[in-house]
Amino acid sequence: MGADRRRRGASALVLLCAMAILTAPGLAAGIAHAAPGAPAAPGAPAAPAAPAPEPGAKSLEQVRKEIEDLYRQAGAATDAYNLAEAEVKAQSEKIVAIANLVVAGQERITALKSRAGAAARAQYRSGGLPAGAKLALSEDPGQFLDGAGRLRQGEKAASDLLTELDRTQNDLKRYAQDASAHWATLEANRVKQEDAKNQIEQKIKTAEELENKLEAEEKARLIQLEQEAQYKAQTAWLSTGAMKDVNGAATEAGKRAVQYATAQMGKPYVWGAEGPKAFDCSGLTSQAWLAAGRTIPRTSQEQLRLLPKVALKDMRPGDLIIYFDDASHVAMYVGDGAMVHAPRPGRNVTMAGAGSMPIKAVVRPDA
Repeated sequence: MGADRRRRGASALVLLCAMAILTAPGLAAGIAHAAPGAPAAPGAPAAPAAPAPEPGAKSLEQVRKEIEDLYRQAGAATDAYNLAEAEVKAQSEKIVAIANLVVAGQERITALKSRAGAAARAQYRSGGLPAGAKLALSEDPGQFLDGAGRLRQGEKAASDLLTELDRTQNDLKRYAQDASAHWATLEANRVKQEDAKNQIEQKIKTAEELENKLEAEEKARLIQLEQEAQYKAQTAWLSTGAMKDVNGAATEAGKRAVQYATAQMGKPYVWGAEGPKAFDCSGLTSQAWLAAGRTIPRTSQEQLRLLPKVALKDMRPGDLIIYFDDASHVAMYVGDGAMVHAPRPGRNVTMAGAGSMPIKAVVRPDA
């Protein structure tokens, strides 16, 4: 049964790679590519041959790896940008909450001062002595006791008022300190966000410049090389027996998450985007699980840090696969050795082999 599953997974990936190659930009004019290692179909036009590189020039494979590395670096910076953006939002919400507390505290102090002023005015009108004091000075025993009680009540009320006023003023001081701390964190996160944005834009610009230097035939060949590299990694992964015992069934929430993620296929990757027209990798996974009724962290690194980890053999559709040592990429497992993800700028949300990139961990949003 495990062998059948591996064969099905491998066959599905061959078909998947072929479909991706045949539908890739620049190949719509009838250019046909055979599966890696297979001869071209009879009568089919030959795949465009890569032009011979000039002496000292980089090969197309070297260019592919360089572009891939740049986009990986951009992906890591995107994660840093998304995290800083989430922290900016959180700090802004805390500052707004503190501002509301300050307003309430100021209103409380105004009310307490008004009560204190009313008591002072009443005392002034009575000749400087509280009514209870006059009764306490009476020679009538009943009036004396009543006056003494009123004095104690008045003293307690005055003491409580002063205590409440002092406590409220201390609260306002603490709120001011908290607001200052949150402002400092907010500004630090804004700086991190801006730095990450600059890194992303620079890496993407460099990668696009490399890609734009290629001729149309080279761009077509570049896409084929990407697919071949993914196919090679996937088949190597399957050959280890990684999928031998993977047969977990999706939960109802997992099914909804998978349905959402796969419905986004064909939409472009845009860094920082979380739908509905475009996504980055963690934007896709977080929104898919939000559609399934669960809120999960926004970034791939936070998804790795905060979501429960599961063994690869226990993986089931809906689980998230974290890739690379720096956890800079994330995809959703959909079953049969495949995953859906938003790959990188210039590519669309697509399905690929779960082992087509180095797997760091598997996490479960609905553990």
